[in-house]
Amino acid sequence: MQPNKVKARLQTTLIGRTIHFFRQVTSTNDVAKELASKGAREGAVIVAETQTSGRGRLGREWASPEGGIWLSIILRPKLSPKDAPKLTLTTSVAVAKTIKKLYRLKAEIKWPNDVQIHGKKVCGILTEAVTKDKTTDSVVVGIGLNANIELTSLPKPLRDSTTSLKEELKGEIEREQFLSALLEEIEHYYNAFAQEKFDSILREWRSLCSHLGSYVKVESFDETFEGLAVDVDESGALLVQLEDGTTRTVLSGDVTIQPIK
Repeated sequence: MQPNKVKARLQTTLIGRTIHFFRQVTSTNDVAKELASKGAREGAVIVAETQTSGRGRLGREWASPEGGIWLSIILRPKLSPKDAPKLTLTTSVAVAKTIKKLYRLKAEIKWPNDVQIHGKKVCGILTEAVTKDKTTDSVVVGIGLNANIELTSLPKPLRDSTTSLKEELKGEIEREQFLSALLEEIEHYYNAFAQEKFDSILREWRSLCSHLGSYVKVESFDETFEGLAVDVDESGALLVQLEDGTTRTVLSGDVTIQPIK
């Protein structure tokens, strides 16, 4: 990855005007949170070639070999900590749209934080809010995208459910081109978010979601249940209609599509 090539292409006014590049870090989110605590400006981007302790939701390990695009963005939106998940949905729309625009691949979103191609995960998003005195000081949005990686470089349990852009396109992409296009797309949607246009972003999210209208199994905290994924509400929670007609609001969990009973 050559950051100078990214900046030379970039046509943003906020996102990516400062890029911190590292050969290796524990996690770009960790670095971003440290920089944010020291007053880093909004829009700063942290990019690494590899992560030794990359993580996804619920502290799960995220494999980050060379060839991927591992980055975090420091944002300072005016929102309450409970609304931070909205930025996950906003970012997932930007990622899916970038993949579609550049490569004409059918990228879809899987609630709450995955982007998929042909039902396999190509990108994960981890949003972490940093609070001070019960208000949001900053939000770090981490993005892990399997760009030019070989699936054999991933742990065996992940290979059947994961893909990469290289795998789908049968050739490597120019990562600098993708990253600059992605940062521009993120800025577009972040500006809409800041202008309180989340309802329009949510409409796009719904159009890109792979499982709304499908029968799903939900594993949330210590319980598992099944039902029809009917919608996502304005907070970003998944609404699941159970067999008895009641609707459950799912704030966090894992979702898998099931055969309709």
